[in-house]
Amino acid sequence: MGDLTNSDYYSKNQRNDVSSNHEGGFGVSVMELRELMELRGSEAVVKIQEEYGDMDGLCQRLRTSPTEGLTGDDLDKRKEVYGENLIPPKKPKTFLQLVWEALQDVTLIILEVAALISLGLSFYQPPGGDSGESCGTAAAGAEDEGEAEAGWIEGAAILLSVVCVVLVTAFNDWSKEKQFRGLQSRIEQEQKFQVVRGAQVIQLPVADIVVGDIAQIKYGDLLPTDGVLIQGNDLKIDESSLTGESDHVKKAADRDPMLLSGTHVMEGSGRMLVTAVGVNSQTGIIFTLLGAGEPGEEEKKEKKVKKQDGAAAMEMQPLKSAEGGEMEEKEEKKKANVSKKEKSVLQGKLTKLAVQIGKAGLVMSAITVIILVLYFAVDNFVLQKRPWLTECTPIYVQYFVKFFIIGVTVLVVAVPEGLPLAVTISLAYSVKKMMKDNNLVRHLDACETMGNATAICSDKTGTLTTNRMTAVACYVGDVHYKEIPDPGLLSVKSLDILVNAISLNSAYTTKILPATKEGGLPMQVGNKTECGLLGLVLDLKRDYQPVRNQIPEEKLYKVYTFNSVRKSMSTVIKLPDGSFRMYSKGASEIVLKKCTKILNQEGEPRVFRPRDKDEMVKKVIEPMACDGLRTICVAYRDFPGDPEPLWDNENDILNELTAVCVVGIEDPVRPEVPSAIVRCQRAGITVRMVTGDNINTARAIAIKCGIIHPGEDFLCIDGKEFNRRIRNEKGEVEQERMDKVWPKLRVLARSSPTDKHTLVKGIIDSCLTDQRQVVAVTGDGTNDGPALKKADVGFAMGIAGTDVAKEASDIILTDDNFSSIVKAVMWGRNVYDSISKFLQFQLTVNVVAVIVAFTGACITQDSPLKAVQMLWVNLIMDTFASLALATEPPTEALLMRKPYGRNKPLISSTMTKNILGHGIYQLVIIFSLLFIGEQIFDIDSGRHAPLHSPPSEHYTIIFNTFVLMQLFNEINARKIHGERNVFDGIFRNPIFCSIVFGTFAIQIVIVQFGGKPFSCTPLDLEKWGWCTFLGLGELVWGQVIATIPNSKLRFLRGAGQLTKKNEMPGDEDMNEDNEEIDHAERELRRGQVLWFRGLNRIQTQIRVVNAFRSSLYEGLEKPDSRPSIHNFMTHPEFRIEDTTPHIPLIDDTDLEEDPALRMIPQSQTGSQPQSPNKKNNAVDSGINLTIDTTSKSAASSGPASPLHSLETSL
Repeated sequence: MGDLTNSDYYSKNQRNDVSSNHEGGFGVSVMELRELMELRGSEAVVKIQEEYGDMDGLCQRLRTSPTEGLTGDDLDKRKEVYGENLIPPKKPKTFLQLVWEALQDVTLIILEVAALISLGLSFYQPPGGDSGESCGTAAAGAEDEGEAEAGWIEGAAILLSVVCVVLVTAFNDWSKEKQFRGLQSRIEQEQKFQVVRGAQVIQLPVADIVVGDIAQIKYGDLLPTDGVLIQGNDLKIDESSLTGESDHVKKAADRDPMLLSGTHVMEGSGRMLVTAVGVNSQTGIIFTLLGAGEPGEEEKKEKKVKKQDGAAAMEMQPLKSAEGGEMEEKEEKKKANVSKKEKSVLQGKLTKLAVQIGKAGLVMSAITVIILVLYFAVDNFVLQKRPWLTECTPIYVQYFVKFFIIGVTVLVVAVPEGLPLAVTISLAYSVKKMMKDNNLVRHLDACETMGNATAICSDKTGTLTTNRMTAVACYVGDVHYKEIPDPGLLSVKSLDILVNAISLNSAYTTKILPATKEGGLPMQVGNKTECGLLGLVLDLKRDYQPVRNQIPEEKLYKVYTFNSVRKSMSTVIKLPDGSFRMYSKGASEIVLKKCTKILNQEGEPRVFRPRDKDEMVKKVIEPMACDGLRTICVAYRDFPGDPEPLWDNENDILNELTAVCVVGIEDPVRPEVPSAIVRCQRAGITVRMVTGDNINTARAIAIKCGIIHPGEDFLCIDGKEFNRRIRNEKGEVEQERMDKVWPKLRVLARSSPTDKHTLVKGIIDSCLTDQRQVVAVTGDGTNDGPALKKADVGFAMGIAGTDVAKEASDIILTDDNFSSIVKAVMWGRNVYDSISKFLQFQLTVNVVAVIVAFTGACITQDSPLKAVQMLWVNLIMDTFASLALATEPPTEALLMRKPYGRNKPLISSTMTKNILGHGIYQLVIIFSLLFIGEQIFDIDSGRHAPLHSPPSEHYTIIFNTFVLMQLFNEINARKIHGERNVFDGIFRNPIFCSIVFGTFAIQIVIVQFGGKPFSCTPLDLEKWGWCTFLGLGELVWGQVIATIPNSKLRFLRGAGQLTKKNEMPGDEDMNEDNEEIDHAERELRRGQVLWFRGLNRIQTQIRVVNAFRSSLYEGLEKPDSRPSIHNFMTHPEFRIEDTTPHIPLIDDTDLEEDPALRMIPQSQTGSQPQSPNKKNNAVDSGINLTIDTTSKSAASSGPASPLHSLETSL
């Protein structure tokens, strides 16, 4: 004890020293504030009272006013003393680091080694002048002194081209990184926060908030800094991101005033004094402990995280559990390396493809080398019976090196390293362009998933409508006014109560400001429904501001804020005589149910009987709703001052109300929405409206938008009816019942957030269609978080959306407009098509180049295409083609077809037809030139040329024709659905045109002036003419191919599909899968290696998390019935004991769930008819599912387990 007091005394003394010379003249140091923020609950209240007297004392020390905020003249000084509200990002990789990474590529290293050996040996001359004969065919190369001298050129040229490839790769990585950082900072700038400065409420970017600011917090905010609550109404905070506790924490200025950064406001509102920003805030402290600011190596960091987390937990009291920090850190990491971590359906298919092609290439190149070496050895030492001479060894080695280089070249051409590049370019390009279309993409893969979307569940308010609310009708004093009445018609009593009820019982941040433009509409700030009601007050020639000035926010006695359960908001004020009055407003059917009286024409309360209510609903509310109006009921109730009512007993308080009026508020449909919805329906996407509004209002708006057409067979139901239809007697959701509802459902009204989540989950898990449904969801409220997370693509509203919704989303709509979603669909489909175009082109080149190099080498002992030429071809097809084809702008035609679906093979039968067709054409031309070219053009044959012989015209023609055929085929590749006109819209893509012409120009330079390094001889005009003519033949041949109907080519059906087994890894495949990628690591370029390694790691994690998450949902929602396929997927390998809650269950990037965990397509089981056993298709699909009882129990963890708490905290 003595110890403690001593240290306590010492720290007090120290503190006094500090305060006497506080920097910047503020009465509190950073450390004191940090210590203060580490306290919780009553401890903190006591500490504030002891140290500062009260909150005002703390405000004075920080030189700020609790009501007026900062004056704004010492902001820089504050930033200097207390830091800025920024957490320094990790240093980006330098260009040199990226170059070094690109150099790690295995194939490049092999080429470098080969080139160096070739360089070294070219300078070696065998001793003795006459040994030429004795070294056999090896000596034939040294006929001409000058030629022998030039032997080094090939090696040097290979090195040079390697340098080019490395620089291009590094530059691409660098620009990609830069784009992501730009995107990230854009997302960060988007986040604004309300702060009081100079008695004015202003919106500030989060980074500009300083210590001492007074911030206004409201429902749905993500707190950007730490602070102390000055005044709050019914405030509840979700602190699970820091503490892991899922229950919402009630905050009050006198009980627990501590607010922490990174936590979410789930209910209520209030004002807080900012006490810590940036690295001094709770989130910042965690980041510094995890080394966010240090340029640490990614991998090292990942290993360290767990250890450091323990330390973090011990060093800081507020971190009650270590996993809080870890989750945050993982999320941050995810944000920082979005590029590395994202994997979607498309990327899954591409990874498979690249691995398969890489394997084939490796096999081909190995065979090439072996055949060449054997042929040489047999020919020299067996047939011609030459002895192995030691002095000739270097020359033999030179031959072997040459063979080796040819083999490596085959491999380089075979491996499609352009694939990741094409995907990256295409996605990055789309994301950039989508910004212009008001889509801010947070997760890259969302962009392409959107192209496969089959259903959109959209909010009504603000997305389909303009979110500009105006009161147009009302029912006051027993009269139904079709438009706003003249104030003279209403009794003064009713009018006074109405004005007070609306002015006081709404957030004080909601205001109507004069129009900024001459003749414009007044600006609505804050909650739009409340703006509509305040507009009504102004229309009744009254003003709400004086009423508010009379009773400022601090004087409100108690506030019950609006939430999705109450569907109403109430405010209690204390009247001068000591009694209380409560004003209430909310959804009309809900508030009217609680009314027992209503004001008559004189403004006196009269009895309001149940049958009056029914009549009111029929005569007033329904007609208003059928015009698409949102109906709000305003009511009040008086309480005696003594005894004071029990305010926490909500059910008794919010009852026996007196109705004042019912207001009909109009929110017009956005003019561009109906056409956007028609485009969606044409594109095979079902639009469903999910809204909290009354069913009649919802139906009226849905008809105006074109979501439903009169006379169609569709469902418009409200939340109650929806739940009645999908739940069994025990109240559990059954997929079978859900499948009867969702296909026809178009409007879901009066829905709660859980209904939205249930609907999305039900559609995604459904096995009715052979393709799994891909669902996009829009949301703006905090409570939409779970649905946004669950959906394949979550759209959050940029203007009306809360921070929580934005965090959970994949794309943010910066203009809150539904038609921007249609643009996202268009871009998504465009990404898929761009990749397919690139593949079609790339695979044609691959097939031809590999076959030419292989057969050429086997028949003529020398590849007709030399190593350096191959590298140039590789550059054309990889880097340039991916740039040219991946940047095609989208066209309206993309919206004319149905979505592809998740398990459509990447290479369609049309594409296979094109690849094979063009491949055959090119091979015929190349082989004709190779074997009878010298007779056609009457030139020397280039076949069987000795080592170091000068480049032949013959082989130059072959190379030139090959490249020109690729160029013209690139134009063919622009169309993948068998269209005739390949030039359609070619000039809309300047990048494409410039790349085609640029490549052509460089090709001319290479052939005419490339000389020895490129193994080329200048050609005359006639030969150029022939080469170009053969290239142009590609376009004509393309038309021929387009004429052949696919139905004639039966064998194509299976060709494009990567064997089904691979496409949908069943359980026994999962391990093989990982192996596959490990082999691939050795063959593929470093860029891809990183790519695969990341993917591999994530795949495993995601599979675990998914197996887990899926069964977890089941565990939470339906303990007994287990109709969903998910449960059978909880695999023994994935059993994780409850003691290790170190896995963030909700993956920030929300990657596509592994197809195996989502569905087993019908096609996998042949044409087996849908079995009657609908509940569990997994069993019919003929996949051996091991149902492991222990894993089930581990996964459906009990309510007490940390997993349960984590999941529910969402």
